[in-house]
Amino acid sequence: MRMWRRGLLALAVMAVGAVAWAAVQQMSVQVRTGQLRATPSHLGKVAAAVAYGDRLTVVQKQGAWYSVKDARGRTGWIHESALTTKRVVLKAGDADVAAGAGGDEIALAGKGFNEQVEGEYKAQNAEADYAWVDRMEAMVVTPEQAVAFLAAGEVVAKGGAQ
Repeated sequence: MRMWRRGLLALAVMAVGAVAWAAVQQMSVQVRTGQLRATPSHLGKVAAAVAYGDRLTVVQKQGAWYSVKDARGRTGWIHESALTTKRVVLKAGDADVAAGAGGDEIALAGKGFNEQVEGEYKAQNAEADYAWVDRMEAMVVTPEQAVAFLAAGEVVAKGGAQ
């Protein structure tokens, strides 16, 4: 009888541990658009795109990269900087989006920079020319261009791309 109780207690402890482990393995996308990649590298082929607030199930972690699965069953690797363990409630399509922060504000706030901080900086630095900043923000570098640039400079990528 005593052995049976110990076995039942051990089973209950394992069940609670399994539930806690599963709960920790859910993460939210904290960037406007994240990329699930085929390999754990910024140079890996993009397998799918995920949006701000999407919940991802962690399959495994390798260095700074997580192998994840989204709600649609798509899998891939995503860098830890694009994820948070917190549940993100503001999501495109939700009724409260109009009253919440915009995509630009979300991205900037993640870096500790928001519209108010930007306004204060511009007021203190009125002579600064932001034309080049605007041009840089408009630039798009494809993965192919990044690979060609690194190859031309004989840069060897470290991590999962090898």
